Amino acid sequence: MNRSQNNMCGVVLSPGQSVELVVERPAAGGAMIARVDRQIVLVTGAIPGERVKARIERVSKHVAFASTAAVDEPSADRREAFSDPLCGGCTYSHIAYARQLAIKSDVIADAFTRIGRIVLPAPVRVAGSPEEGYRMRARLHVRNRRVGFFREGTHEICDARISRQLLPATCDVIDRVTAVVRSLGSDAIREIELSENVDASERVVHVDATQPLDARALDAMSTLEGLTPGPHVSDRITIDGRPFTLRRHVLAFFQGNRYLLSDLVSHVSARVPLGSAVIDLYAGVGLFAVAAAALRGASVVAVEGDRVAAADLHANASAAGGQLTSVRADVEGFLRGLGGWRAAQPLEVLIVDPPRTGLSREALDGILQVRPPRLVYVSCDVATLARDARRIIDTGYTIDRIDAFDLFPNTPHVETVTVFDRDRT
Repeated sequence: MNRSQNNMCGVVLSPGQSVELVVERPAAGGAMIARVDRQIVLVTGAIPGERVKARIERVSKHVAFASTAAVDEPSADRREAFSDPLCGGCTYSHIAYARQLAIKSDVIADAFTRIGRIVLPAPVRVAGSPEEGYRMRARLHVRNRRVGFFREGTHEICDARISRQLLPATCDVIDRVTAVVRSLGSDAIREIELSENVDASERVVHVDATQPLDARALDAMSTLEGLTPGPHVSDRITIDGRPFTLRRHVLAFFQGNRYLLSDLVSHVSARVPLGSAVIDLYAGVGLFAVAAAALRGASVVAVEGDRVAAADLHANASAAGGQLTSVRADVEGFLRGLGGWRAAQPLEVLIVDPPRTGLSREALDGILQVRPPRLVYVSCDVATLARDARRIIDTGYTIDRIDAFDLFPNTPHVETVTVFDRDRT
């Protein structure tokens, strides 16, 4: 299709078709937005401002999906992609890193404008990370006795090493694990969870199998060079010269970037006034709760529903002393029974770090009924954050500040921390 055809009215796109596109702007999820006639095309492998030839992969009622086949007018920010740009974690690998950060800032602003109907007063700064070896947690897939990440949109395995997310020593361990998997002579293992601490001095794996495995094979895997016995690792985190330690199970959720972990925790804890009363919802193993208690002298109630993470949270709360109380409960149920606790100790700050789906309607209803003076919302999905921000603002809050952290370089993911303060007038 030539350029004049792009401007024709009523162009009908179909899978396999080749089109010329002028890439307009980024979209959440990693694709970029272009148009053929008035139809939106989400194209991967492109950069805003480029003119590309793309192949239509599929077409839905309102949007077409395409992949870049050739770049006619490249951006100055284009660089050579990793050897397999579709390997999980490499979606943005063809984009110079500084431009990646700018794109993520644009995506945040767009989501707030388009979904939340909120115009941000200034671009959001996205804190950058070293691009290689940043990842402390990974889910590795096993197919046909190969171990690695999925290629985007498929169940095809790609080598985790080429994605550059893991340390070389971690990749060496994965190679040893792969050798054990192959020695089993079966396809019983489907997933391997890997977790290591910040300095990579401890590293553990958990095997998810469809049937019981030979105990000797499991023993061989547990004693591999580079692995630590047991299901836990311990992280020693130092902020402003003050250290604290967290225990976490290999299956417990934890922020995954070793280089930005301290910056993120420091930023969130700094939003907590000294000596204040805090509730931390979706607390995980207690990352923000322990920091608020240890660094800000806050009295913290930390709530986590997941059994594995809640056990770590309880252990970490016990180690932290009397300033931190752990509660194993679902967030919605905890909020329904919150009134008695508030009567004894007025709440000053509420921290939430929900899953990608954001706050459930019931959870957000409960938070807005509690009406904390300050709400610190840590989000891994800007679309659900923008959705929830609209409701929060409509009930009398204003945005004090928004900051972002690039926990997953070379991917479209970005961690956003939004501070909402209640209007006291």
